[in-house]
Amino acid sequence: MKQMGIARPGEALSVLCIGAHSDDIEIGAGATILGWIEKGILLDVHWAVLSAVGSRCEEAYCSAKSFLADARSAEIDIAAFQDGFFPYQGAAIKAWFEQLRRRASPDLVLSHWHNDAHQDHRQVSSLTWNTFRDHPILEYEIPKWDGDIGQPNIYVPVSRGLMDRKTALLQKHFGSQRSKDWFEPDTFLSLARLRGVECRAPEGFAEAFHGRKLSFQ
Repeated sequence: MKQMGIARPGEALSVLCIGAHSDDIEIGAGATILGWIEKGILLDVHWAVLSAVGSRCEEAYCSAKSFLADARSAEIDIAAFQDGFFPYQGAAIKAWFEQLRRRASPDLVLSHWHNDAHQDHRQVSSLTWNTFRDHPILEYEIPKWDGDIGQPNIYVPVSRGLMDRKTALLQKHFGSQRSKDWFEPDTFLSLARLRGVECRAPEGFAEAFHGRKLSFQ
């Protein structure tokens, strides 16, 4: 398996993270982001969440602050679109994306997988590609009861320590989700362990992404 790095320690990397809901970015790419920071990459992050209302908004903000505590810079952008209704709010969400494009010009975009079974996730993925046409995009995955896990083609090996930190932060910040039967450390560790097997990760864990259209020089 060919190994390539996005940035080396001491190099700057600007990343736009887009999530439909308040915990999506953390679930899909939390350990990857923590790992980049831990390696000494100078990370500048624009963290954008489309649906976070009431207590979910506070959860989203506090979680983002924790995950990005050691980043070089962090901008947190939280909107209040109605959960579950993204396809029916298309014009308003499209306008929000156009505004986001004027505020962000990242080296890399992290967003939802285009074949995700959740309608909000698919809408965000589609508009990410429509809006950030000239940017490399990595699509992260979210485990769920739909059974929509696909076959990713990009892997980021992470340590067990990073996975433990990721799951601890998820449990700490998203109290509104802890009653859900899938929202537990074993779910996230199991998927990361499987992805670790697929890429022979040194410590056995990895987060995986779909890269549909990438250009390297």
